[in-house]
Amino acid sequence: MSPDRSGRRERRFPLSLRRDPVSWERQRPTWREARPAVIARALKRAQARPSGNWYVVGATLDVRDDRPLARTVAGREVVVWRDAEGRLVAGPGVCPHLGAPLRDSPVRCGTLVCHWHGLALRGGPFAGWEPLPVHDDGVLVWVRLDDVGGEQPLAEPVVPVRPALSGAVSAVYVGVGTCEPEDVVANRLDPWHGAWFHPYSFVDLTVVEDDAGASAAGAAGGDADGFTVDVSFKLAGRLVVPVRAVFTAPEPRTVVMHITEGEGRGSVVETHATPLGPDDRGRPRTAVVEAIVAASDRPGFAVARTVTPLLRPLMRVAAGRLWRDDLAYAERRWHLRSTGRFPG
Repeated sequence: MSPDRSGRRERRFPLSLRRDPVSWERQRPTWREARPAVIARALKRAQARPSGNWYVVGATLDVRDDRPLARTVAGREVVVWRDAEGRLVAGPGVCPHLGAPLRDSPVRCGTLVCHWHGLALRGGPFAGWEPLPVHDDGVLVWVRLDDVGGEQPLAEPVVPVRPALSGAVSAVYVGVGTCEPEDVVANRLDPWHGAWFHPYSFVDLTVVEDDAGASAAGAAGGDADGFTVDVSFKLAGRLVVPVRAVFTAPEPRTVVMHITEGEGRGSVVETHATPLGPDDRGRPRTAVVEAIVAASDRPGFAVARTVTPLLRPLMRVAAGRLWRDDLAYAERRWHLRSTGRFPG
């Protein structure tokens, strides 16, 4: 085994066998450390960072040749597709002719053709339809909505540091909850709930640095503060994978978990919260778009990458299981806030 940068020794084998498992009810309580003020401060700092008015729409792989990727962002219908040269195009999801929903219209040879009357949009301005700034980071597609965000526009979104995609396996999960983006971000800025709320996935969780740590800044590649966590991912029975992870918020609607030590060092899990608009009861709806970019320097990982299409559905299922619970957390937080009963 060789020492890593922090002086801790890397494991030759990534797995550990827990010798004396602790039952769920007997694990160390974390409520004293999970101080509402600490989480609120982290949330406030995240909300103060610039987004440049960029919003995540969905996965790069969801932009197909035959139909647009469509999303409602803060009440605005948006469509994204590729033109005849393969360049990404984005714009309003409402046909300028008679208001047809362009999300239901096909793409033919790079042209979006309205299915009501055949109006063809090739990506340039036409009859009041104006294209929107769009960005493809290789995993996710972003659009810039300046009239929604109201900030100083940025030329590109604040994309987190990731491992090289050529040597990684990526997957994107999308879920929708009745809450606001800040409730999703607050959930991710509370790492203390992991082993209690998700005992099927996490054990032996300890937050070793919170609020404003130097190690978090190093992982994020800037001066961002965050939470450093030692945790073990459960595999089967007493078999676990111990890692160190750092949670940071590079912009108001994004929280990133970087694996800094242990198996998969350099891997990231990005959680992006995109406001959708109210439901039929006037309640806010938010899309959770979670990108998992996994990497490893172990020889077996190269073999795993050859079956990436088979791994992606499994990665999405694992993310969905966690977000089934975490969206309930976020929805509960919004409900308490909206009724004036949130204790924070």
